[in-house]
Order: sequence, then structure tokens, then C-alpha cells
Amino acid sequence: MSPNLTHIVRRDGTLARFDPEKITVAVYKAAAAVGGHDRELSERISKQVVESLGKMYSRQEPPSVEDVQDLVERVLIKNGYADTAKSYILYRHERARMRRHAGERIADPIPYKAMWHMLDWAVEHECETVDKLNAIVRGGRLPKLVAAADARYETNLDETARAILERRGELRFVIVAGPSSSGKTTTTHKLVERLEREGLHVIPMSLDNYFFDLELHPRDASGDYDFETPEAMDLPLVNDHLRELDAGRPISMPKYDFKLGVRTKETTRFAPEAGSLVLLDTLHGMYDGLTASVPDARKFRVYIETIAQLKNREGRWVRWTDIRLLRRMIRDSAHRGYSPEQTILHWHYVRRSELKHIIPHHARADAIVNSSLAYELPILKRRLFDFFPAFMKKWAADDTRMEETMRAERIHRLLDTLETVADDAVVPADSLLREFIGGSKYDLH
Repeated sequence: MSPNLTHIVRRDGTLARFDPEKITVAVYKAAAAVGGHDRELSERISKQVVESLGKMYSRQEPPSVEDVQDLVERVLIKNGYADTAKSYILYRHERARMRRHAGERIADPIPYKAMWHMLDWAVEHECETVDKLNAIVRGGRLPKLVAAADARYETNLDETARAILERRGELRFVIVAGPSSSGKTTTTHKLVERLEREGLHVIPMSLDNYFFDLELHPRDASGDYDFETPEAMDLPLVNDHLRELDAGRPISMPKYDFKLGVRTKETTRFAPEAGSLVLLDTLHGMYDGLTASVPDARKFRVYIETIAQLKNREGRWVRWTDIRLLRRMIRDSAHRGYSPEQTILHWHYVRRSELKHIIPHHARADAIVNSSLAYELPILKRRLFDFFPAFMKKWAADDTRMEETMRAERIHRLLDTLETVADDAVVPADSLLREFIGGSKYDLH
């Protein structure tokens, strides 16, 4: 086993001991399924996988189960064992099915109910596969799909607002939390609109303004900063300010300049009224330490995620994290001083923090909002597709970029199969997608 790698991140965000023998066994079973019974071959493939993992990850940054499985597939294909790779994919799917039936569903950090509702909606609107989505674009039916997808999201928000209003007498804080680029900011604005229509005084606050200056965060070998953890924020100040707001006293919230990576001298003053409701837009809203100064009875947690249900041409579900990465590549380029390449290179920090601090805790939410939009990928494609070949060529011979290369290859293959929507005029100004592609009616940045 690589001395750099001792643990692996389970699907529920916890750590387990890394055991290379499990890779060998999985590869052997996949090979046996297509007529091969070569233990030596399985061990050789496993060794290559472990060596690559040792270069890509470390004790401090362990891989997830899916990271390991993706690399196994890549190594099999690279060595010319396509049939075994296909068998391994089927093996992964069967293991997932067995886990669900064995009761692991309770522990999995996956909102199954929301997934089922989204799949049912996608089937009803004939957009659950790439080919069906392409047919909608080619057939001129995209405006209808845009309207239906936005309406589904808005209905989800209506339900969430009603749940908040049912507890209006006891609540002081509504926390809109979720992984990167899930649409927290637009969701916060839309919830403010709904609650204010009911006569509530609402104070929207983005806790991104409490980040420490970028230079205070640790840097990796390539010079990138890790600012994705809860500790990247000034937690004592956050809690002091929330305590003051809960007591009805005013605060002066700092302001963070993301392009410069510093907290400015400018502040925003908030003065709560007796029945004011504070809406917190924050990545780590499910993390206890972020709001520890406020009793749980005073908080309503909203968890937001891009719960897409779209199958690619290989018959596999498109990953939610890939959709969010595309959103963030566009947003960061326009508003945060990061190029699309830098965003991909930084994404491993995002994923590590999500798996540890965000995704495993969605079950604590009082409401779940699905921010996926069935029409967004053909629109995102126009802005990003041409970047990927340069990334992949640049990283091809760099063993330290294997994770990024696999991610870029996977997303590029997906985008390549999609129709391109050249004109985004079909997307209304109040759509959540405008948070990322620009042109939103809300003041988001």
C-alpha cells in the first residue's frame, strides 16, 4: 500500500481504512464475469491503481470510494481491457443495488425522496436521457421545457416558504445551505420575496463575507488555497454576530472582495426588528460550529442540491457534482478572478469539504430544495466546451493531474453528446441559472 494513502472516504463522509486487496478482488470478479480468471492480472491492475492514487491523494486528502472506482475503470481501459471495464461498471451498479436493499439507504448521504420526484418529473417531461433532451432542443421545444423546469423549482420554494411560515413565531434564522454552486444565493433571494409578501421583516445575509483573507489559508504545491472548509471563515465572529441578532441587537457585517481575496473595510449594518427573520446564505450551514451560538429551535435549515436525473449515452446518471462544477467555472471566471482551468484544479478541495462537512448532513434539513434545471447543460455547453481539449492536452503527461484529467474527460464526453443552445434569451431573468450565466434580476455578486 502507498505510504501516502491510509484511508478512504466512505459514501456517508466517514473514513475507512484503505485496503488495496478490495481493488484486486473487484477487478478479478469483473474479469471472471467475461471469462477471465487471471489473479496476476488483477493484482497488476490493482498495483497501478494504488500507485496512481498515491500520486493523486494523501493522508490529509484521501480519495472517496467513487474516486477509486473511477480510477479502476480508467486503468482497465488504458490497458486495453474494455470488456473487463464494462463488467466492472456493472459490478459497481450491482453493489449499489445491494447496498440499498441491505438498508444502507439510511446511511447514504443521498436524498432519495427528492431523487424519485425528480426522476418522475423528468420522465413525464421526456428529458431523462441525453437523446431525449437533444430531441427537445432540435424540435424547438426548449422554451416549454425551460418554463416547466423553472416552475418545478418555484413550486419547491413555495412549499419551503410555507413550512417556514408555519414556525414563524419561534424562528429567528433560516439557513440556506448546500454544496458549491447549488444555487443558494438565488434561492435566498426568492425565499425573501415569498416571506416578505407575508409581512415578515427579512434580513438576507451571505456568510461568505466572513471568510478570512485568502493569504491566511494554507497553500498546496501548485500555489492554490484551500478555503473550502468551515474553518476558512471567522467562526467566532459569525457566532458573535448571530448571537447579537438573535437578541435583537444590530451588527455590522464585514464585506469580502472575492476578486482580491480580502475582507474590506466596508461593512453592512443590520438592525433586526422584534419579529425579523434572518436568512443566512452559506456553504456550511449544516455544520454545527457555524451557528453554535443559536439554539436549534430558532433555526430552520434548507438544504439545496442539484438533484438531476439525466442518463448519458453510456446509460449512466450524470453526476450532480459535474453540473455544479460547470456552473462554478462560469461564475468564478466572471466574478471571482478564477479561470475555468483554475476552477477545475481547485475542485478537489471543494469535493473533499463537501464529502466531510456538507453532503453527509442533509438529513438534518427541515426542507430540501432541488435546484437542478433540466435545460441547463445545453446552455452551459456553449460557454465551456471549447476549453476542455486544452486542459486535457496540458495535463495528459502529468501524473499529479490524473484526477482532474478524469473529471475533464468525463465532462467533455458528456458535453460532446449534447446539442448546443447558442442563444440563452430563452432563460428568464429570474431563473436560478442566471446566477451563473449572468443577467439575473437579483443583485447576486
